Amino acid sequence: MIYGIGTDICDVRRIRASVERHGERFAAKVLADAELAAWRQRSSRWPERGLRYLATRFSAKEAFSKAIGLGMRMPMTWRHCEVANLPTGQPVIVLHGALKQWFEARGLRAHLSVTDESDYAASFCVVEKI
Repeated sequence: MIYGIGTDICDVRRIRASVERHGERFAAKVLADAELAAWRQRSSRWPERGLRYLATRFSAKEAFSKAIGLGMRMPMTWRHCEVANLPTGQPVIVLHGALKQWFEARGLRAHLSVTDESDYAASFCVVEKI
């Protein structure tokens, strides 16, 4: 049974402006530790690729927060929601801390799709009750 659906589109230019204004602090606020390491690696080799990576993660977390019905309220936090990839490349939500406990207590499972183009990143998330 579907618990919730969320979608988000993010303007990569807005993410670029935030990084230019706040530097790495912005990325550190939005990304979990593993994501932050990946962002640094991608940004060092190709800055534009790093920005799109950050934008897709921002968008995916927004879509997930909408699908669970919390928005950006506790226990939903940027850093407790991580977007990882399976060996196949499929994006998955990995939760930590109180958000993980909240999600598991409700018997939920998330399905995620992300995409990006030069100026936009978009995400779609379906959360189901298992």
